[in-house]
Amino acid sequence: MAGRVSARLAELGIELPSAQPPLAAYVPFAITGKLVVVSGQLPMQAGKLAVAGKLGDTVTVEQGQAAARLCLLNVLAHLHTACGGDLDRVVRIVRLGGFVACAPGFTQHPAVINGASELAVEIFGDAGRHARAAVGVASLPVDAAVEIEALIEIN
Repeated sequence: MAGRVSARLAELGIELPSAQPPLAAYVPFAITGKLVVVSGQLPMQAGKLAVAGKLGDTVTVEQGQAAARLCLLNVLAHLHTACGGDLDRVVRIVRLGGFVACAPGFTQHPAVINGASELAVEIFGDAGRHARAAVGVASLPVDAAVEIEALIEIN
């Protein structure tokens, strides 16, 4: 990595993880025109699921926020590949889609996904401000607590 985004990551003490391979029959990202769509990423760390379970049951909001941050880092790992290793090509994070595996009655989905949203702004500044969805679901692949997908404009 080179440039302002890599400098910002270093300033924040963040090292991007290795891009995780897809769990099923899809590609990790697709590029069309100036848009990169990154498939949903789980809170994987060193090839293993870091946060499993359901919010409002075995996972706290704080653990969910940490999981969302980790998901975003995995999104950025694929984005790094899509940008040929240059995250300075990012014009804007357009949209994040956040999925929260949760127990019935859990309503703090936005607070959980804020973990990813706030990190996007920490890294990219105003270019990290985005539209978003935060949705509660009954389950996610491999019992992940959170999943994040993204739509990013690049140059």
